[in-house]
Amino acid sequence: MAAVDIAGLGKRFGETIALSPSDLQIADGEFVVLVGPSGCGKSTLLRMIAGLESASEGRILIGGRDVTDVPPAERGVAMVFQSYALYPHLTVAGNIAFPLKVAGLLKREIAERVAEAAAMLDLTDLLDRRPRALSGGQRQRVSIARAIVRRPQVLLLDEPLSNLDTSLRARMRHEFARLHQQLGATMIYVTHDQLEAMTLANRIVVMSAGRIEQVGAPIDVYRRPASIAVAAAIGSPGMNLLPAMLAAVTPTGTTLRLSDGALVTTAAQASVDDVGTAVTLGVRPEHLVPDEDGPFAGAVELFERLGPLSFAHLGARGDVDTIVAQLPGDRSVTLGEVLHFSIAPHDAHVFAADGRAYPLTPPPSSPVR
Repeated sequence: MAAVDIAGLGKRFGETIALSPSDLQIADGEFVVLVGPSGCGKSTLLRMIAGLESASEGRILIGGRDVTDVPPAERGVAMVFQSYALYPHLTVAGNIAFPLKVAGLLKREIAERVAEAAAMLDLTDLLDRRPRALSGGQRQRVSIARAIVRRPQVLLLDEPLSNLDTSLRARMRHEFARLHQQLGATMIYVTHDQLEAMTLANRIVVMSAGRIEQVGAPIDVYRRPASIAVAAAIGSPGMNLLPAMLAAVTPTGTTLRLSDGALVTTAAQASVDDVGTAVTLGVRPEHLVPDEDGPFAGAVELFERLGPLSFAHLGARGDVDTIVAQLPGDRSVTLGEVLHFSIAPHDAHVFAADGRAYPLTPPPSSPVR
């Protein structure tokens, strides 16, 4: 078993809290992605699992064994870094074999494992080359092969695609998905790219300011962000966040008043005591529906045409109530044109002053859970 259990794990650097005490359970064979902005604590958490950072508090268990104070080499994990960290004087075969030689394995077993890892990552024809003769994607595959050749219980990946161009990143995402299926190993992957998180993960761990904000399946985190931090981290383009006031509470949700006085009906559940308080309305660009009588309106300042989809940026740059709306790719607009949109109540997210999301009433067609 290679389940990873984190209990009350925290990290401080002097007076600075890099990771607040956190709990996380990762199942054997699961592909979990830690996502969030720079400085949110995701790499610190990964390095603590690897043993490269000591824990200030809490415990780490891998396969049921407490490894909190165990040296990195004895934890049964392998790590792939953002930088490839290949030895320039060694061939591809030499780089892949290096950890096995350090471990003292016999030459025959080393050769077999190197051949197996190279075949898995399409490196067989490159074994005699040195790193300088490889492309960026090939070098990254070598660094992955060097990690998996040890047959680790847990594979840790710290932003492994950040140095690659867009096309290579797309191809390598497919490589990681295929590799996970082949290995069946537990994989923990750190990225600030929410597209990587959404496409690769069984579950996403969204982090912000040293805290775990939400854990869940990618589609669940997208549909029901637990906080503003999660809403900002998941979705491309990001969720529109507009200042509003909670104007009324109804049996089916709430009514919000925008800064221009327009009213928006939502399915958010709130207390009557919350009426009159300041809230934030979250609206995804893809959920806005063209509607001449809609409450969301603005002049087009920027129009982006991206093949089958287009995005209209409404409102003056710098204003707090600017919005981005998704349009069909064949829709043409002119700069300065005023567009109006509405949104279905269950597609509107409402966040309290502390950033937490109000729960939503179930849609009429959904069973209550």
